[in-house]
Amino acid sequence: MIFGEKFRQKYALSQAGEANVKRGTFWTVVTNLLVMGGIGFLFMLMQGYMATLVDGAPLPAALPFVVGVVAFVALSFFTHWQQYHYTYSVVYDEVGLVRTNLAERLRKLPLSFFAHRDLAELTETMMSDVDRLEHVWSHVLGYLYGGYISTAIIAVIVLVYDWRLAIACLWGVPVAFGLLFGSRRVFGTYAARAKASGLDVADGIQETLECMREIRATNQEARYLAGVNGKIDEFENRITAAELRTGIFVNSASVIMRLGMATTVLVGAGLILSGSVDFMTLFMFLLMVTRVYAPFDQSLALIAEVFVSDVSVQRLNEVFNTPVAGGAEEFAPQGHDVTFHNVGFAYDEGGETTLSDVSFTAEEGEVTALVGPSGSGKSTCARLAARLWDHDSGTLSVGGVEVLDVDPETLMGSFSMVFQDVTLFDDTVMENIRLGRRGATDEEVLAAAAAANCDEFVARLADGYATQIGENGARLSGGERQRISIARALLKDAPIVLLDEATASLDVENETKVQAALSRLLVGKTVLVIAHRMRTVMGANKVVVLQDGRVVEQGAPAELLAADGTFARMVRLQSKSAGWSV
Repeated sequence: MIFGEKFRQKYALSQAGEANVKRGTFWTVVTNLLVMGGIGFLFMLMQGYMATLVDGAPLPAALPFVVGVVAFVALSFFTHWQQYHYTYSVVYDEVGLVRTNLAERLRKLPLSFFAHRDLAELTETMMSDVDRLEHVWSHVLGYLYGGYISTAIIAVIVLVYDWRLAIACLWGVPVAFGLLFGSRRVFGTYAARAKASGLDVADGIQETLECMREIRATNQEARYLAGVNGKIDEFENRITAAELRTGIFVNSASVIMRLGMATTVLVGAGLILSGSVDFMTLFMFLLMVTRVYAPFDQSLALIAEVFVSDVSVQRLNEVFNTPVAGGAEEFAPQGHDVTFHNVGFAYDEGGETTLSDVSFTAEEGEVTALVGPSGSGKSTCARLAARLWDHDSGTLSVGGVEVLDVDPETLMGSFSMVFQDVTLFDDTVMENIRLGRRGATDEEVLAAAAAANCDEFVARLADGYATQIGENGARLSGGERQRISIARALLKDAPIVLLDEATASLDVENETKVQAALSRLLVGKTVLVIAHRMRTVMGANKVVVLQDGRVVEQGAPAELLAADGTFARMVRLQSKSAGWSV
């Protein structure tokens, strides 16, 4: 079978896309055969007129000729329209469908997938790779496979009619395509190199734009610009090398295929001299050979793009073939205690262990603080609880339900998260807060904003809550951005709240305002808070001390201070550092 699952994988097509390629191939075959039928009709007509001129036979009636021409034009218009529709028009729907499916797939993939890929690569896959494949789907597949089938049918017919002229006409087609397919590995190698260089350029430009402040502050403009220019030059060189080799093979194949016209003339002339065929037969074969090559003209010019697109197909299939983080869409926990039991985790499979045998319970209605040195696993615990990552061993449950058994999006409905690094969108204050709960009314958004102490700074903005805040909230201060994040969490009103260094980078005044907003958010919730400031931790119901990915202490703050262990030492060290001066 030409088509099927392997075909879809080969060209990264959806089932609808495969069906359209089938239709495009069918109508290409019909169109090509119709054109050949027109040549046959013309051949018979000319034979009739030649018989009149040479033998004095009666002149053929004009009416069948006129009817035949009208029928041919009408059928040709219809088949060409169908061919165009199923090789071009429907492809735009396929492009939209693939991009939508790609976005949906990315939305459901675990974060471990994104940890090993950068933004430039995913953007390249989403945009450039699909654009490249659009040309393959529309300009190549239907014409190429249709040309294969129609040429095979025509070859059988002409071989029966005259095998000598048939071979003289068609020998170049398999040789030309054999040359191209034999060089496919060369195309793939140079395409992969060029693709890698293109990603280096995108990464370099993105890094320069994102780090512009640091680059200027350290007077590194010239060095960074030289580095980006070097990457661009390397990309141009690799693209030129790939295009040059592609051009050599494609043009060589085209020349070989066109040699069929010369061999047809030579063989036909010899057969005429020997009396084996007449001139009209040779003339028909010469007409036929020009039309046999026509279906391959466009696909031959772009078949190299099919080979080059292998890299794009591999990257798309990598996304589609990566298992999603699945689970039940129904979630009915018995309360909202978050329980870790012998949880183990490593960010890289077979790599260094981040958590090992971690066990503790964050109880509903209480604040549980996670403390410990950098790299001890505090943020990892929070990520695992919300299933931003999946733990490798042990059990992690919410209200008695294992989180791995729940669909991540369903589970996320029970979590509100406030991080130190707030992500905002280039939209209004109102819409940035509304992200907390889709469909919330303006009144609900404003109520959440007021509870998060947003009214104070919003009143100073030119358009109030309708003010555009710039990319990632560039027009706002850190404390203002943090309060918008808290307003989102208040609007969502989830039963479990994760706070990851929510006030670490704020000044005293903003920290006080944010703490006041947080106090409204945390009432009656299950709260996991990650903090380095001991005055934040002292108000918690329970403290879990992590070190090297293990729980070394847990209990109420007063109990841990009395035990004079790791937690007590951390409190003393921070008290000493508070008195340091420069």
